Amino acid sequence: MTDSTPTMMELNGVTKEFVKPTGEVHTVLRNIDLKIPKGEFVSIVGPTGCGKSTTLSLIAGFEPPSAGEVLISGEKLEGINPRAACVFQTENAFPWKTVIDNVSLGLRMRGRSKADAYEEARKWIARVGLKGFEGHYPSQLSGGMRKRVALAQCLIVQPEILLMDESFSALDVHTRHLMEDELLRIWEETSASVFFITHDLEEAIALSDRVIVLTAGPGATIKGDYRIDLPRPRNVAEISFDPAFMRIHKQIWEDLKDEVMISYENANKLHSKSS
Repeated sequence: MTDSTPTMMELNGVTKEFVKPTGEVHTVLRNIDLKIPKGEFVSIVGPTGCGKSTTLSLIAGFEPPSAGEVLISGEKLEGINPRAACVFQTENAFPWKTVIDNVSLGLRMRGRSKADAYEEARKWIARVGLKGFEGHYPSQLSGGMRKRVALAQCLIVQPEILLMDESFSALDVHTRHLMEDELLRIWEETSASVFFITHDLEEAIALSDRVIVLTAGPGATIKGDYRIDLPRPRNVAEISFDPAFMRIHKQIWEDLKDEVMISYENANKLHSKSS
């Protein structure tokens, strides 16, 4: 990315609060400032409960900020973000629909004819390595194959923003590496900006142009913003052996481990109070 690359996602002074059943106000995020240029792959890491998924929800438009603003291509986001598609940890596919029906659904909902939607769906099914499985149902597919369906479902509508929340965490390590490589291959062929949530620091570094570290909650803020200056294309399983990767990992982990310990200590305090 260069200084002239236009900004796709921007959070300006964003704070997010929720009211607990007791009436107490709980601050999840506080004064978040973040700019993500068009086409950049950004991962966000931090301890459990620090607000990573809340940040994604704000960008998706599922939740409004309590203070500050979310901008998409310079325009204030109001309601659901029409430029974004989401891939979550849970399954996206409808179990009663075949692969081709699931993948083509987004285009059908946008008014495309069944024939046109099927034609485009076949291309995306092939791109994610599922050619020949068009007539299968999700229950007939492995976990990795269902994740490929989820990717095709999102990418067929050609989103400008791809939001991914722990999308590969439930997969075994070998399947996860395959899916990560598949994601990078497809991303490099598109101009989508990616906002990727993960608990796995190695995954974040291997995939990303930047890694954002959040502090422990409540009231999480951005502690670190790291440029991942590793060459592309990358092989996720192999890049972790690169000495440059190891140096970056050590640097980011120094920031992250302190926040993980704070989160752990806070959780123990809450447990002690409740017991």
